Amino acid sequence: MLSLRSAPSAVLSVAFPLLFLSGCNDSAAARSAEETYQQFCMSCHGENLRGGIAPTMLDDEWAHGGTDEAITQQIIAGNPTAGMPAFGETLSDAEVRSLVVYIREQRARHAAHPPPAPTAGDDQIVVTADHRFRVETVTDAVDQPWGINWLPDGTLLITEKTGGLRLWKDGILTDPIKGTPKVDALSQAGLFDAVAHPEHAKNGWIYLSFADLQTKLNGSRLSLTKIVRGRIADHTWTDEQTIYEGPIEHYRKAGGYHFGSRIVFDDAGYLFFSIGDRGAQQQAQDLTLPNGKVHRVFDDGRIPSDNPFVDQPGAVPSIWSYGHRNPQGLAFHPDDGALWAAEHGPRGGDELNVVYPSLNYGWPVITYGMNYNGTPITSETARDGMEQPILHWTPSIAVCGIDFYDADRFPAWKGNLLVTALAQRHLRRVVITDGVVTDQEIILQDAGRNRDVSTGPDGLIYLALNGPDKIVRLVPID
Repeated sequence: MLSLRSAPSAVLSVAFPLLFLSGCNDSAAARSAEETYQQFCMSCHGENLRGGIAPTMLDDEWAHGGTDEAITQQIIAGNPTAGMPAFGETLSDAEVRSLVVYIREQRARHAAHPPPAPTAGDDQIVVTADHRFRVETVTDAVDQPWGINWLPDGTLLITEKTGGLRLWKDGILTDPIKGTPKVDALSQAGLFDAVAHPEHAKNGWIYLSFADLQTKLNGSRLSLTKIVRGRIADHTWTDEQTIYEGPIEHYRKAGGYHFGSRIVFDDAGYLFFSIGDRGAQQQAQDLTLPNGKVHRVFDDGRIPSDNPFVDQPGAVPSIWSYGHRNPQGLAFHPDDGALWAAEHGPRGGDELNVVYPSLNYGWPVITYGMNYNGTPITSETARDGMEQPILHWTPSIAVCGIDFYDADRFPAWKGNLLVTALAQRHLRRVVITDGVVTDQEIILQDAGRNRDVSTGPDGLIYLALNGPDKIVRLVPID
């Protein structure tokens, strides 16, 4: 690992900005990024980066480069000729990294001038670079929709965080299916994803992920991620079988958040699912625990013999990859079958990754984000043996469900990745060429908190929105 304090310039010339920082006095880095800016920067650069004695940092005119690396070098080494003091002796690497994140956040807020917010109502026309479309409400009779997926006959499966599983088809929304599992719905817990078996037309299996409430020996409550499958007959959940449930002893700490819980099947019929770190950051690096991992099992829950850690003593055998914070988006690329994951970062550092077996995606040892209170998590954004994201969003967009568009109603978007955002309340398309992100466009803004996205059998794009709670679809206008 290299320290940016001594890194040669050649190391810094990379496609995506990386910071190779050493842990210099990280434990002393108690100041928040806001406090650091106010104490050391505001007297020259002005309140909210607007400029004073020194230039504003809100425009795109950077005398010494506007990359993360260039900004970091300026903070550490200073520029005596321009009157910029060096803070390398004053600030730890972690504080410097948090300050860079803070600058990015303030610039993004200043630059945010979105188009007039389209509402999720009928006849609202939205114009994008390649297509025009209308936003149609499919149903607004849902309660906190979380996951949307399709049955082979064109029926839409809708999960509600509060525990309801509903079906929608041809304009008709059913009441919640009777007899579905009881879920813990406090905080971020709830009923999460619902996915049909690849051969659902033959076997009728539907898979659910949810927060299953348990009680520890000391009487405290504990919600564990559980996956079951069952069938729907006479509007009732039947034939339930447990596919995965983590033993309660696997959860040394488990708060009411970071459940992950997205489910996908690959073409070979393997079931992949995610579990977040559950608020216990370091457990994402511990192979004896399921937290902070992507898992792979057979459709009936058996463990494949070629899983990467199946022969490692003490390791959870279902683990496929590790070092994840909270992946709530999983999707297979329609061309090469690669598994892509969208992952909530902390404050900054939401990630888009390609997930491969046995690899370590770094959380919390490396991250492009910081704590929500502005204090650093780590000085490192890269380390040998840990994967870099294909893309990271700083400031955070609160990335959630994703889907590759592989239909014909929006031809210019074919093969693009559709990405939902909760905090930033938008849907964006991400253009990927040979595994590299080459472009992004926000195609719907402020219709609600975008929770999930799914391409329908009709080629339209369906969205699960929270606040307001509804399902909408994008309909192209010729």
